[in-house]
Amino acid sequence: MFNNDWDLILRDEVDKPYFRSLMERVNEAYERSTVYPPKEDVFRALQQTSYQSTKVVILGQDPYHGPKQAQGLSFSVSRGVAIPPSLRNIYKELAADFGIPAPAHGSLLSWAHQGVLLLNAVLTVRKGEPNSHKGIGWEIFTDAVISKLNEREQPIVFILWGSYAQKKGSFIDRSRHKVIESSHPSPFAAHKGFFGSRPFSAANAFLVQNGMDPVNWEIPNTPDNGDE
Repeated sequence: MFNNDWDLILRDEVDKPYFRSLMERVNEAYERSTVYPPKEDVFRALQQTSYQSTKVVILGQDPYHGPKQAQGLSFSVSRGVAIPPSLRNIYKELAADFGIPAPAHGSLLSWAHQGVLLLNAVLTVRKGEPNSHKGIGWEIFTDAVISKLNEREQPIVFILWGSYAQKKGSFIDRSRHKVIESSHPSPFAAHKGFFGSRPFSAANAFLVQNGMDPVNWEIPNTPDNGDE
């Protein structure tokens, strides 16, 4: 399913009755209506960023619900798609934090390839209906993913933007892992603490302090491996 070490880590989870029921509901939804992301990209965050390679987690809520936007990575959109407002604000903060110019596209795949797990709490959504797959079982699964990461001895940086992500990550062991919190980067909340929070340099400082390579947050304009 994931084609990496997540298969072993989550083996028991995907055998649970709730997950089987969830997959049945999701498969039925794809047959009956337009659902995003494309079916083959539902688990893309876990497929792109293995358990052992994860060093930063950026937690989102649910996929973008517009045509061709969602690609299975939180906050990220496929190349050629207009950059959403929240991601534009992320780029603004990245520029303020590191002086990194904003790329001309919205794909964050280069981060995923460096161990940044771009995980949404809910992994599917009906076209034009935000939060339409909330409460069908995805939250149980993604809580299990976060729990497995929380158990790891090697520390991880968890970036939690907004109250929803902060509530979902409330059980993270902060004595071992680094939790970076601020308001959400959406236009409605970015001025309430997201701008000026400098999460990217804070994440790198923690990684270096713990003997890990920092993330190169600069996003190339040329397509990354597997990008589109």
